[in-house]
This record gives sequence, structure tokens and C-alpha cells, in this order.
Amino acid sequence: MKFWYQAKQQHWIKIILLLPLSGLFYLVANARRLAFKWSWLKSYRPPVPVAIVGNISVGGNGKTPVVLALVEAAKQRGFMPAVVSRGYGGKAPHYPFIVNATSQSSECGDEPLLIHQRTQCPVIVDPNRSAACKVAVEQGSDLIICDDGMQHYALQRDIEIAVIDAQRGLGNGLCLPAGPLRETASRLSMVDLLVSNGEPLFNAHSHLLQLQASGLRRVRDQQLVKDVTEFEAAIAGIGNPARFFDSLEGLGFDCKQRVSLDDHKHLSEEQHKELLEKRIIMTEKDAIKYRHTAGDEWYYLPVDSMLPDAFYQQFFSLLQEKIHVS
Repeated sequence: MKFWYQAKQQHWIKIILLLPLSGLFYLVANARRLAFKWSWLKSYRPPVPVAIVGNISVGGNGKTPVVLALVEAAKQRGFMPAVVSRGYGGKAPHYPFIVNATSQSSECGDEPLLIHQRTQCPVIVDPNRSAACKVAVEQGSDLIICDDGMQHYALQRDIEIAVIDAQRGLGNGLCLPAGPLRETASRLSMVDLLVSNGEPLFNAHSHLLQLQASGLRRVRDQQLVKDVTEFEAAIAGIGNPARFFDSLEGLGFDCKQRVSLDDHKHLSEEQHKELLEKRIIMTEKDAIKYRHTAGDEWYYLPVDSMLPDAFYQQFFSLLQEKIHVS
């Protein structure tokens, strides 16, 4: 909701009305976390290390680029990583669901399909992430990277990585529904690594994630194209569409219209029909949805993750400690 990221005084009436529900949400969420911590509720410990890449706020913050970077770095170091995900936005014919080359985003969700296409590593989707982890282990994976799931305490973890969109921060700092937080800001002090997406945070210990465009591609066949810089529309169905639109402007792309969609949402039938014959540009995550229904001049802009060496050094140092202890 937009008011989460605007000055509190502009929406004080709405916030006051929602504060009791936020207080209740906080109490329930905190009680649930403590219940798992004190073993009042059962949790699953996989026989291989688990790294959670998540956040404490709703909406996209840049988790998937961090997951992609970790998978590639782990493979380079000789690990056989697997990614598990809830598969938000998809409805699989069965669970656990193993993503493959013919999977549709409607089955497994946008991010799992994108991750599999980019990395070719095993990606297992299941709302019950513990069940997904068991399949990953059966397939021979020796490291599990969980895309989201920081609040999924039924799955025990060895390393927690919190990703924050520096542009939006933590919004008004309030818990749902008065604010965007699933847990209070104090939860960040408990994670192992903090990643700031876009620009440095106030926290001196955070690692800066930067995204670098790697070349424009056609949605239909993923072919690299050149000398296309003008578009009738730009589409973004991600957590923070403004970031994508600003990046296009910074790269010199001229877009006459901006179409913002909620995270994971598709174009409506009317929008799809209206834009079918037009030249448009979108995120790679959005392109996943339209591989078979894209117009001839629909393009997407892939990005590569850039994280500092210190991030990888800290992550793999922690990982080796966990492996040694186990």
C-alpha cells in the first residue's frame, strides 16, 4: 500500500485505526517465533546447510538477484546447491513440484522459473518448505538456498540473509496492516548478513547489491537485440516498479508510458490486447509470464547481480563453520 511509504502525518487517521490490528499481528508473529525457538512447535532440520534469503517487509526487495548470485558462487566453489521456494503466484499440479524447462510460471511462480532458467540448478516449489528441502537432499544437493521464508520458522536454518530495498527502506516502520513489516526492525539485528539493494543503508555492516543490465532481449525467443532504445510502454510487475523505470531512464531508454502492476500480477486481457502490437520493455521476471503470448516487439532487460567480495567471504566463512560443526 502506498501510504506505508509516505509520511505518517499524511495518513495518521488511517494508521491510528489500523494500529490495534498491527499490535495483534506483532503479538501473534512474535509468539509464533518464540514457540519454534523454544521447541513448543516442531521444526525440521535438514541434513545439509540451509541459507535463507528473505526480508522483514512485504513485497519485492531484491531477494531473487541475491539468490542467483549465491547459487552461481556456490557452484564455482564446488557445491551442488538447490533452491526451495513457496512458489508464490503459482498453483502446481502437485507438491513438492520440481521446476523444469517446460514448467509454466502459472504452475511454479515467476521467481522459481527464472532461477531455474538462469542457473539450471534444482528448484523445488512447495508451500511446505521442509518437504521441498527433503526432495533437494534426495537429489544430492549439499546446500539449500531458500528464496524467501525468513518467517517460515518450521524450517531450521544455518544462515539468514535479509535484503532491504534502500529506496523504500522499512516504510513507516510499523507492522502489518498499518505498515509493511512482517517483523519489527529489531529482527534485523539477529540475521547473519544484511544486503542493501540499490544504495548503502544507514547500517555500516550492510553489503551493497547493485544490478547491472546485461543487454536487451526479445521475450519470444530470448535473442539479444541491439539499437532498440524507444518504446511505447514499459511494464513492471515487481515490488518496486519505480526502480525499474528509473533504471531505464538512466540507461537512455525512452518510454512513452509506464505500466505499474502489483508484484507477480499479469496484464489484464484488455491491457495485453492493447499492447500486443506495440513495442514494449519489461523486467526479466515479467517476461517469464509472456514467453508464449508476447508480441513480436516485446523485450525484456536482464540484470546481473553485483555484490562485494566481502559478502561472499563472510557467507562462505559462515558456511564452512556450520559444515565443520555438523
